[in-house]
Amino acid sequence: LKVEEHQHAVGHCYRCSTSIEPLVSQQWFVKMEPLAQPAIAGVVEGKTRFVPERFTKIYLNWLENIRDWCISRQLWWGHRIPVWYCDECGEEICSTTEPRVCSHCGSTKLTQDPDVLDTWFSSALWPFSTLGWPEKTPELEHFYPTTVLVTGRDIIFFWVARMIFMGLKFMEQVPFREVFIHGLVLDAQGRKMSKSLGNGIDPIEVIDEYGADTLRFMLITGNTPGNDLRFQYERLEGARNFCNKIWNASRFALMNLGDFQPGEDDPVELELADRWILSRLNKVIEQVTQNLERYELGEAGRILYEFIWDEFCDWYIELVKPRLYGKKTPTARKTAQYVLWFVLSRTMQLLHPFMPFITEEIWQKLPHEGPTLMIHNWPETEKELSAPEEEERMYLLMEIIRTIRNLRAEMNVPPGKKAEVLLVVTEEDHYQELKEGLPYVEQLGAADPVYLRVEVGEKPARALTGIVGGVEIFLPLAGLIDIEVETGRLEKELQTLAGELKRLEGKLNNEGFLVKAPAEVVSKERSKKEELLLKEKALRARLSMLSDDHGIG
Repeated sequence: LKVEEHQHAVGHCYRCSTSIEPLVSQQWFVKMEPLAQPAIAGVVEGKTRFVPERFTKIYLNWLENIRDWCISRQLWWGHRIPVWYCDECGEEICSTTEPRVCSHCGSTKLTQDPDVLDTWFSSALWPFSTLGWPEKTPELEHFYPTTVLVTGRDIIFFWVARMIFMGLKFMEQVPFREVFIHGLVLDAQGRKMSKSLGNGIDPIEVIDEYGADTLRFMLITGNTPGNDLRFQYERLEGARNFCNKIWNASRFALMNLGDFQPGEDDPVELELADRWILSRLNKVIEQVTQNLERYELGEAGRILYEFIWDEFCDWYIELVKPRLYGKKTPTARKTAQYVLWFVLSRTMQLLHPFMPFITEEIWQKLPHEGPTLMIHNWPETEKELSAPEEEERMYLLMEIIRTIRNLRAEMNVPPGKKAEVLLVVTEEDHYQELKEGLPYVEQLGAADPVYLRVEVGEKPARALTGIVGGVEIFLPLAGLIDIEVETGRLEKELQTLAGELKRLEGKLNNEGFLVKAPAEVVSKERSKKEELLLKEKALRARLSMLSDDHGIG
């Protein structure tokens, strides 16, 4: 006899890491082959569809390689196994109610099996057991089968597959038509949250600090179907800022809708900005609806975010202020109120599934029909609102305004100082397209006056220039800045830049640095040099422009 050491695989508990030794014991099993085949056919034949489709393979792989299912557990908590043993003759009695006597020998000494059912066995019955089954209740008739199950990718076999084969066994129908699979919420480092790691996040604490809508929007829009999501507080902050943006925009609207009631008068003076925002809303309704139907919840949320923040808040609300403040005709003000109300109310309807609380609060303060937003009809597109040409015109004007703002910022023009702007187009058609939008350029580009010409003639002296979509922009600097002071500032900046470039060139010309320094450090220094050279070129161009003394044609 001898004792030898052998290496072998020892199982460990996934929770507490305790070594696990095999122990032969008696357990209850469910024979799986008769249950698995109908469940496979249900998915292969398209009775149940997985979204994303790639998870079908995981489902089928489990069921095609199925083994009999051990359903007994030696735990304190769970549904007791409904089996009793006769203490006299050993008869096994399986019953839905507690038996009083042994059906074999008549003894009253019966002991129930101490084991409980696997929790997934109980959960597998959920789609119909919660609706009154085995009785044929109205609830069971109405809600089984249901439309869609939303669940995580980690329990496709444990729960989804078992609900399907149990539903087919006891109800002869699949329990749901579609299974929408989402990923897991991981910590910021990409680890699964667990008690052992201590990296779990209490959603109640997050809601107390940030709000339920913030957390909901962040989780919905944070990833694509089936992919995992890292929980990052920076994204939570972004979602909260979005809530604040919506609230502030709604407060502004409500302050200017006090004397407005929809349905009194149809708008008769729709401006370019009105036609643009209504067309954009129409497109957003179409895109959000299509993405929700495809379960692309994140993309639907992104579209809403960009429309509300970038277009409705940052552009339309700013453009509509002069009319709301009574600087134009009463009819123009009424039209502006109508469009503002129409867009805001439809946007709240679209956003409601993502942010139910803030949207309901805003909806109740707006003029509206029906008791609650929750049961309001989903908005539909209206063909007459579609105006792609107006969208193109508006986008051109927006880009012109952005360019003017950038040019002003480059030369440190004070924000409140009005600047003369010259826009030059190459064709008469472009002239007519831009003419209606010139007041927008004046308003948001801090421009006064704005000239629109088909031919430029001689270019203005000492003018900043830009080109957008075939429109040439000139921003003469005379009277805007102190040319001498600005020239001195640019020359000083060039001197500082030259010193930095000299230092970088010395380092990059040093063979010892190139050999000893890590490759990423050398690459970073070379990139920095390229950036400085581009900056130097831009500064010299500005200096050259400031010294341009040609007259204005």
